[in-house]
Amino acid sequence: MKLAVVGGGSTYTPELIDGFARLRDTLPITELVLVDPAAERLELVGGLARRIFARQDHDGKIVTTGDLDAGVEGADAVLLQLRVGGQAARERDETWPLECGCVGQETTGAGGLAKALRTVPVVLDIAERVRRANPDAWIIDFTNPVGIVTRALLQAGHKAVGLCNVAIGLQRKFAGLLGVAPSEVHLDHVGLNHLTWERAVRLGGPEGENVLPRLLAEHGDAVADDLRLPRPVLDRLGVVPSYYLRYFYAHDEVVRELGTKPSRAAEVAAMERELLEMYGDPALDEKPALLAKRGGAFYSEAAVDLAASLLGGGGSPYQVVNTYNNGTLPFLPDDAVVETQASVGSGGAVPLPVAPVDPLYAGLIAHVTAYEDLALEAALRGGRDRVFKALLAHPLVGQYDRADGLTDRLIAHNREHLAWV
Repeated sequence: MKLAVVGGGSTYTPELIDGFARLRDTLPITELVLVDPAAERLELVGGLARRIFARQDHDGKIVTTGDLDAGVEGADAVLLQLRVGGQAARERDETWPLECGCVGQETTGAGGLAKALRTVPVVLDIAERVRRANPDAWIIDFTNPVGIVTRALLQAGHKAVGLCNVAIGLQRKFAGLLGVAPSEVHLDHVGLNHLTWERAVRLGGPEGENVLPRLLAEHGDAVADDLRLPRPVLDRLGVVPSYYLRYFYAHDEVVRELGTKPSRAAEVAAMERELLEMYGDPALDEKPALLAKRGGAFYSEAAVDLAASLLGGGGSPYQVVNTYNNGTLPFLPDDAVVETQASVGSGGAVPLPVAPVDPLYAGLIAHVTAYEDLALEAALRGGRDRVFKALLAHPLVGQYDRADGLTDRLIAHNREHLAWV
């Protein structure tokens, strides 16, 4: 089995490699190709990847290349984990929205739109080259904003499924609090990528006992601390929102916080420099502890599970993925991309039935889906008016003067990545 990772020079990659090595019975890789145009980073990451495989007695071959077409040739699955513009673009995404009194974040709000505009054309070009090289290959998208990028891929006819680590992180957290194996925890996970709620936590499967009320009663403080939301909010809602909901539920508070400290991008850039120095140490043959602070926890396990199921292996019967709505949430178009529990197999992902969604959540889901429609249109066709309309539609913007100011700043900071400017 051959897998290719586009963006293989990412500092995330050793997390992925560790999962491939540990879970080789689930996903028996014979060849893994790390593709990245950044040759120096790729050499460091590739060297550590080979040492991790050797330490864990994995006999798969690891190849590094800057040649995308050669790298994906013959691949059974291609994982996308790229960041167009690097951490420098992320730094800008997290700062210029603050000038207009809006959240600066890399996947939602104005910064998230900027990332979508930079990313969608690049991903579609990569996907088309994958299709030419091997039309049967699956594309697993971990590239943010996952919902918009996955929708672009699906609408272009690619065999694609989107993946995020939020759900698996919550699953592992809840399992630890409950003292059970993660495989016993099934989430009633509903919404869009980075806009989800856990409405139930069931033991043993989709029809198992819902222990969410007990979980919140006994461990609500710990859950609230992780989400950085007040405990009474969780008690009143009776659900566990994604930590990204804090940008919506406490927008003004977050804006004030972001204006008083270094950006997350600056923190990550410093961490990446340290990680790359570690990766260059020929004695290092395991992922360093520092990598856990980089983000992407459990990404490797989710990726292995998904790839194994898509390729006919032994993945879990139910997984949280991003895929076409197709009636799952009846208040959304069928071609919207939702993040939900699905049955995954060689034919792709089929969402499980979802109980009716409370208007408190359905309203925001529908609102953000409308924004994502406009964001994808702007990414595919360009134009200042399309960018403005997408920003005006976003619930974290929603005022014409702010949308105007943000549009000007977005274009000014992303000219080199927007072909239509």
